[in-house]
Amino acid sequence: MKRLIVLMVAFVSVFLLADNQLANLRGDTPLDAEGEPPKMKAVENSDLKRERAYPQQAPTIPHDITGYQVDLNFNRCLACHSRKKADEAQAPMVSITHYMNRDGQFLADVSPRRFFCTQCHITQQETKSLIENTFVDMDTLVKGEE
Repeated sequence: MKRLIVLMVAFVSVFLLADNQLANLRGDTPLDAEGEPPKMKAVENSDLKRERAYPQQAPTIPHDITGYQVDLNFNRCLACHSRKKADEAQAPMVSITHYMNRDGQFLADVSPRRFFCTQCHITQQETKSLIENTFVDMDTLVKGEE
């Protein structure tokens, strides 16, 4: 029991004496106050395909999708990226895997489990990282160039 109390006191004192050196979204705003939210950054809108950092990474969305309807009734993404519309819209077609059901059988339309695009695919924003990022992409890792 004494060890537990000593550990708890040590743990709490580390945070009390840390002098706010931990990165956080609150900044200098006290816990009992509501701070001014940061302005939202503009979404990247370059329409250029991004390089993927690892195999099987879902591609990012290279354009603004603000206001796109993606619900049970309609998917705005498929107006350009479906198998039927991709050539006309000059947009990449969704992966053929999106037309497969759980048993690996091909369907005539996008599988219901792949219908909500933003579950896996996201837009990008040019922002400063909250914490240091030490991610190493797959090619660099394989080459051993860390």
